[in-house]
Amino acid sequence: MTSLLQVEHLTVTFDAVTAVDDVSFELASGETLCIVGESGSGKSVTASAIMRLLQPPGRIAAGTILFEGRDLLALSDSDMRAVRGARISLIFQEPMTALNPVMRVGDQVAEALTVHRMATGTAARERAIELLDAVGITDAPRRARDYPHHLSGGMRQRVMIAIALACRPALVIADEPTTALDVTIQAQVLELLRGLRARYNLALLLITHDFGVVAEMADRVAVMYRGRLVEEGPVRQVLRTPAHDYTKALLAAVPGMARRPAEGRPVADIRREQASGPGLI
Repeated sequence: MTSLLQVEHLTVTFDAVTAVDDVSFELASGETLCIVGESGSGKSVTASAIMRLLQPPGRIAAGTILFEGRDLLALSDSDMRAVRGARISLIFQEPMTALNPVMRVGDQVAEALTVHRMATGTAARERAIELLDAVGITDAPRRARDYPHHLSGGMRQRVMIAIALACRPALVIADEPTTALDVTIQAQVLELLRGLRARYNLALLLITHDFGVVAEMADRVAVMYRGRLVEEGPVRQVLRTPAHDYTKALLAAVPGMARRPAEGRPVADIRREQASGPGLI
């Protein structure tokens, strides 16, 4: 299987602190890789490094990031802007802070098309409505005129997904896309992402602390601990026979996971069990 994304020996530092330490992994078209770990393990920093969105004093100290055969770290800022949003999209954790509060949601979807010269004017607005409809927002023509605060958390997340998919990217990075949502809406958003991945043959890099999401979504899983990847493999293998003590500890902390293999179980079922016991973080 040809790799779409290859991260090789990535190291990210913040002044003298190493946040991501010699991390390597690959991702193929149509595949979902979940990076899982507790808060502060380096998951989101890895995603920001791939997108070249690290904020100072964060910097990439070593490594290469190859996407579609190009080293993203060698691209000029303008070339990277052409990749970001068009070929690689990012779905943020909290849509209320990611969306522009004074701009109608339909215009925000259309803007993604306009910036990358995929469509303009009426064509961009019509395409925005089609995208809102595709991500399950009912009465999309009317909702396109709403502002973010008019929408529920689940609907705002769907708008973020529509923006991410606007230019038909090859890779979507989703950073904790269901954290702020209730259990039922979480399951709906994950089902939507899975369906869109199959429909558009997307590669999906899913950042999460939730092994319920991993069990439901992943083809492969990579476990991060203190900035390093400590275990990686097919989801069935890692969930059933974890090799690293940290992975075993994470799984033992999730109700239902330790008792029986979780792979293939509906995420809503796993989350109902989680609600009755201690969480992962």
